[in-house]
Amino acid sequence: MAKVKKQPRPKAETPKGFRDYFGAEVTQRAEMLRTIAGVYHRYGFDALESSAVETVEALGKFLPDVDRPNEGVFAWQEAEDEGKGDWLALRYDMTAPLARVYAQHRNDLPTPYRRYTMGPVWRNEKPGPGRFRQFYQCDADTVGTSSMAADAEICAMLADTLEAVGIARGDYLIRVNNRKVLNGILDGLMVDNETSRNLPARNIEEALNAKVSDFELVNPDDILRTIDKFDKVGAEGVVELLTTGRIDQSGAFIDGLGLSRKDASRVVRFMECRGRDNTETLQNLRELMGGPDTQLQLENGATEEGHDGIEELQAIADLLEAQGYGPDRIVIDPSVVRGLGYYTGPVFEAELTFEILDEKGRTRQFGSVAGGGRYDDLVKRFTGQAVPATGISIGVDRLLAALHAKGRISAEARGPVVVTVMDRDRMADYQAMVAELRQAGLRAEVYLGNPKNFGNQLKYADKRHSPAAVIEGADEKARGVVQIKDLILGAEIAAQATLEEWKENPSQIEVPRAELVARVREIVERGQS
Repeated sequence: MAKVKKQPRPKAETPKGFRDYFGAEVTQRAEMLRTIAGVYHRYGFDALESSAVETVEALGKFLPDVDRPNEGVFAWQEAEDEGKGDWLALRYDMTAPLARVYAQHRNDLPTPYRRYTMGPVWRNEKPGPGRFRQFYQCDADTVGTSSMAADAEICAMLADTLEAVGIARGDYLIRVNNRKVLNGILDGLMVDNETSRNLPARNIEEALNAKVSDFELVNPDDILRTIDKFDKVGAEGVVELLTTGRIDQSGAFIDGLGLSRKDASRVVRFMECRGRDNTETLQNLRELMGGPDTQLQLENGATEEGHDGIEELQAIADLLEAQGYGPDRIVIDPSVVRGLGYYTGPVFEAELTFEILDEKGRTRQFGSVAGGGRYDDLVKRFTGQAVPATGISIGVDRLLAALHAKGRISAEARGPVVVTVMDRDRMADYQAMVAELRQAGLRAEVYLGNPKNFGNQLKYADKRHSPAAVIEGADEKARGVVQIKDLILGAEIAAQATLEEWKENPSQIEVPRAELVARVREIVERGQS
């Protein structure tokens, strides 16, 4: 008889790009989500919990360069006998599902519809340091209004949210730009050649009418990706990348986009339009764009869309100022370009401005923790009708990392008070103690391991980061007292006290049994302060 081949044991490891979250991490995230939800609720937003699984068709192809439905997302095809054989996928963000929900239930929802949602999303992308395939997002969106008051409200709510979770005013800045303004700068930019130089005032329409074929428009998305490198390569580096190309730090040559230096310099001037306040920034934009029907506008190729974008930024700035949100918290900043290919109007980015040390010990700013903007074309995919929408997405894990970096929260959360077991036959007494502590609102547990070695019980309490351990042997029971070991004070004394100080500040006290809850509460509250 053939020997049965033994099945190999499965490896106890998480899949690549995923991780497990324990104790303090889960608790702190849950507390942050409660705080954020409280702010959103105060602003009148309703909670929404949509399905984690959508059809690939409903999700759309908003991930970059996705030609197959199972690239970029975790997708699978239904069996024919289970459905229509549709491709299904885990959601990769919270916005695409919102578009489906609104299109499906729009007759039952108020207009405008304010909603917030929070939960995990999944992306089938290459993982890296700090980059996981599953992560949390916390979104708030308003669907069904084109009023700039909705965009201003999102920005104000984001500022209040950052302060509510513990980011101090002065440690963050919400930056606002508008895709329409950038379109007014970028539309019609051509590769610099003899034909384009001879076109009067860069009149593309005239060239098309004359069937001039020897000119080439530059893809605005290519320009966006280039100017997004502004912080890394500086103004001159961006000009080089927009024109003839440049040599990077590795010595490799990067091809330029072929713009004339005049056009490239004008794009950079747009990036540098931010003034001392929002009024000066908007004035700089108007001067760069040129007024309607002016020669400067014709020369610059500025469009009506660009002027509309400036007026939208002006409306947002005015509405925020009326609510008391000045440029120390929310600022108009033309250099914000991230994600502009996705948005149709105002865009927002929340940046934390304090400095931290990176993994190599270098000083750098913490950076962005939230982003969003107006996306008026997403619901249209389902309804065929334009439905305006605007929203924001907060990176919860990055925000938690920022609070850790600022020392606002500890990496270790306090565990429960541990009631030790001195006599296993008296388990009912210990359960009565722990019940009293819990009913008083204190987190507590009875030690349920082998009570034979008392030292192991205290080691367990230390490993649980417990604030205190309760001890009641037969002698304490007979005298109506309990021993309370202050583990917080004990750790402090062990770390820095002299022998004399240790004797003067004993970390273990004896109290009447009736005072158990009150004395334990004192220790717990001292540890939280």
